[in-house]
Amino acid sequence: MSETAKFNLYLPGLKNPQNENLNIVSADIRAEKTSFNYFQVKDGNLINKGEDVYNTFDFSSFSEMVSQFINDQKLEKPNRLSVGVPGPVINEKCVAERLPWSLVASEIKSESGIEHVYLINDMEATAYFMGNLTSHCLSPIYEHGGISDGNVAILAPGNGLGEAGMFWDGKYLRPFATEGGHSEFSPRTDVEVEFYQYLKAIYGIVSWESVLSKDGLFNIYRFLRDVQRHKEPEWLTAKIQSEEDFVKVICEAATNEKEMICVLTMDTFIDFLAREANSLVLKLKATGGLIIGGEIPLTIKNYIDNDKFYKKFIISDKMESLLKDVNIYFLLNDKTIVSGAAYYGAFHVN
Repeated sequence: MSETAKFNLYLPGLKNPQNENLNIVSADIRAEKTSFNYFQVKDGNLINKGEDVYNTFDFSSFSEMVSQFINDQKLEKPNRLSVGVPGPVINEKCVAERLPWSLVASEIKSESGIEHVYLINDMEATAYFMGNLTSHCLSPIYEHGGISDGNVAILAPGNGLGEAGMFWDGKYLRPFATEGGHSEFSPRTDVEVEFYQYLKAIYGIVSWESVLSKDGLFNIYRFLRDVQRHKEPEWLTAKIQSEEDFVKVICEAATNEKEMICVLTMDTFIDFLAREANSLVLKLKATGGLIIGGEIPLTIKNYIDNDKFYKKFIISDKMESLLKDVNIYFLLNDKTIVSGAAYYGAFHVN
């Protein structure tokens, strides 16, 4: 990535000499597994000194998991702990639907003995990762030139649908979280109305997360199979049942076997992705760019036709002139949350 494609975040702690040699543990908490990293600050950079992954539900509390990591890595007590969490953080507390326990910064501080504990929404952590991009982290979907001044939007479908932004203050970008993935899905076509009604019978309220996520991809697939009556061949049934990664199975079947139900599933998902990307950019007036990250885009990146996606993205009643010059990138890194949380914990304060 060129120098002009980097994002200038507000990180006052980068120039603070007292942060030199600072030791920080960061974590990315997910329903299945939680990733930990141990970093040391050297010359404004985070040097990875150790990492591990644990099954989230094996622990009675997050503090217990922190202690396990410190013991396994044979660490002295770190100066700071910074945690990316899959839910809203309000008054240093988070109650996340997919986790077995709540998170309270003051309790974690007391139980772990770590002096500074930060909870940060996982999508806000992803935004802070933008301050530490390397040349291979971004792949352009559409690029009209250098990065423009303005807000930046981040969209990341995975287990859920993450959405965040970076506010341009005239000099720096300042990350912030949203819960936009839980806003209500709205159909356009007659088939989409039928799809909406199908999901409404299941969920009651149909959010964008019910469409753009791992469950969302499955919802599209089963609607095409069970309502639209597209054929599911026996070999595909067997593969879906034997493989853990449903997204990978559908993407490979669409790419390699050109199986119609999988092609339609993928194309429908990508159309919805372009539409919600459009909405997020307009709501945030994100003239500074759109970043698409998350587990699903990493899996399906090579299937997406960039030109077709761009043409879908710019469809608007009156705002095509704004949308057509927004740079769009894939974020090609699966450790954005744990690294971004560390960057936040190390450098967001002076």
